[in-house]
Amino acid sequence: MPTYVALLHYTQKGMESIKDSAARREAAKKMFASAGAKLKDVYVTMGRYDAVAIVEAPDDETMASLALTGGSQGFLRTETMRTFTEEEVNRIIASLP
Repeated sequence: MPTYVALLHYTQKGMESIKDSAARREAAKKMFASAGAKLKDVYVTMGRYDAVAIVEAPDDETMASLALTGGSQGFLRTETMRTFTEEEVNRIIASLP
């Protein structure tokens, strides 16, 4: 399954209800599972982003839907990147003309 890295920023609403973030994270894990995806890890970070999430999802459309659903709740903004394993990159490079 493809892996994605989501860079997260808390919104003002997210900061105002930061004490509820553990419950929201558990709800997100269930939402991701119901879509056939897995919220593997969430790391709170210091610096430019407030947190980083590592997600496995069946495809880009599923990941986009999950990111939009999460963002629409108003607690955070996301910037999501598709990652490629070494094996995937080697296949991509091997297919170059």
